[in-house]
Amino acid sequence: MARTVRQPARKRTGARVAAVQALFQAEQAEDSAEAVIDQFLRHRLGPAGAEGFEEGRAPEADAALFAGIVRAATQQAETIDTLITAALPADWPLERLDPVLRALLRACAAELGDATGAPARVLINEYLDVAHGFFEGDAPRLANGVLDAIAHTLRAGEFAAPTEGRG
Repeated sequence: MARTVRQPARKRTGARVAAVQALFQAEQAEDSAEAVIDQFLRHRLGPAGAEGFEEGRAPEADAALFAGIVRAATQQAETIDTLITAALPADWPLERLDPVLRALLRACAAELGDATGAPARVLINEYLDVAHGFFEGDAPRLANGVLDAIAHTLRAGEFAAPTEGRG
């Protein structure tokens, strides 16, 4: 019987940071997701000396997870943007968000859309850690509220209260 070996969280975190960066780059440069994925796989993921996140690299990223997030976020962009817009305050349009924050929300929403993936609370916590790496101030708090609303929409069952004593 084959055993599934879980990758260290660092590889998943690296994939998520890289996905946010790639989605930002794709939007800013108006590049296709596949072109950006290819760039990242060739130049920014995997070992290359002592470089790390500060130099724009994700040396220990899970490449498959990274590519999956970027593809899902771009292929489902319309649905994801609708979910984000619905979770934002009425007077705060999607276009008003910082582009890195928008990329972060899109990446997490793409993962939340996969019901077979990591639990919603794990994803929210992971992306909030990523948000704290990019932002100070209110942006992580806004991300938390938006991601929580999206998670409750896409994965309501994970937040349902347990039923008490069935008899």
